[in-house]
Amino acid sequence: MEDVMLAIWFDSPLRIQALRDGPSGPQIEGFAQELYRAGYARITARRHIREAEHFVYWSNKEGVGEGPVDEQVIQRFGRHLSRCRCPGYGHTYRVDLLRGARLFLGFLRGEGLSVARLAETQTHDCVLLAAFCQWMRQQRGTADSTLYNYKRSLRDLLARVGEDPGRLDAQCVRQFVLETSQKCGWAATKNCTTALRMFLRFLIAEGRCPAELGAAVPTVAHWRLSSLPRYLQSEEVERVIASCDPTSAVGKRDRAILLLLARLGLRAGDIVQLRLGDIDWKGAWLSVTGKSRRETRLPLTQEVGQAVVDYLQDGRPRTDSDALFVRARAPFRAFANHCAVSVIVERAMLRSGVKCPSRGAAHVLRHSAASSMLRHGASLQDIAAVLRHRSIDTTQIYAKVDVTMLGQIAQPWPGARPC
Repeated sequence: MEDVMLAIWFDSPLRIQALRDGPSGPQIEGFAQELYRAGYARITARRHIREAEHFVYWSNKEGVGEGPVDEQVIQRFGRHLSRCRCPGYGHTYRVDLLRGARLFLGFLRGEGLSVARLAETQTHDCVLLAAFCQWMRQQRGTADSTLYNYKRSLRDLLARVGEDPGRLDAQCVRQFVLETSQKCGWAATKNCTTALRMFLRFLIAEGRCPAELGAAVPTVAHWRLSSLPRYLQSEEVERVIASCDPTSAVGKRDRAILLLLARLGLRAGDIVQLRLGDIDWKGAWLSVTGKSRRETRLPLTQEVGQAVVDYLQDGRPRTDSDALFVRARAPFRAFANHCAVSVIVERAMLRSGVKCPSRGAAHVLRHSAASSMLRHGASLQDIAAVLRHRSIDTTQIYAKVDVTMLGQIAQPWPGARPC
């Protein structure tokens, strides 16, 4: 397949032979295959291959391939493009010309290849964080998206203490949390303390810090169930779903995603993790792997199932990815993270004229599903089962949105006349 891949993108035999005989012919050939798998259009793939070829020529001329290739090298290449006089490449400069070089380097790293000898140095901090992430996956089943959020705080911490985690003490830990709380909101500070506790548990288990240091992380003041869940009314949810164009490929995909969020109460991360094999069409079940890698089966209703079928038959592009939902534009692969799902919901709300009552548009539909079930007589135990809450305490917050039921049990204020 690789031997004919360049022939798919180029018609001229001389051009194909020149690419194969170039200084990085095998790498260019593999890059062409990767672009084909990702579903790029012919004109776009040819431009990216030319950009990669140009980058290889320039890097060999400058001796870049002998050292680490990182973003600074890409920026150097960008400055070169503004005054390029390389034979056969011209000197027209556009910012998007760097995209082909970045894609090519990403392909090389993924395949373990190099322009000359692509060597990526790794600091001790990166090794330590990599070991921590591996430990969290094995011991707690933590998702990569969660680990990504943890590492944002931990990198700042390790930048202070240097390469030796043994330099951590109670005063350093508390000062770090205090400074984080002063420049961040409650949610970010809470994520910081959670990441710090997990990291210290890892260090304690590995014998790299004293066991008592785990108790040094302060607790962020917050009162559970003090706020109300933000949700949409039923008619607003229907308007959001109806805003999708059922005749277009993107509309079919977005409608299926919105129905999964609004009817089954899935999280945005659940949508990203769904695979083709997670649907049992005969049994009408949907297998969802949520937090801590816990697998749960949810019933697949006729409405939701038909929307998914419409997308798979007429909307999903051809791709090697086994993700249920993929990007509508090349490269045709799974969404990078949950933010892409929230963007889909935000756009649907904008089209329908529905104002999102809080941040996290996808989670608003989850709250709306729970609130709707409660209004239709579902018990908190039933809602907890659908939302896959470990504890009924987490579901109790929805008891406060049933104003009609609360009005029936509310007691008059002592000494006040009844209304």
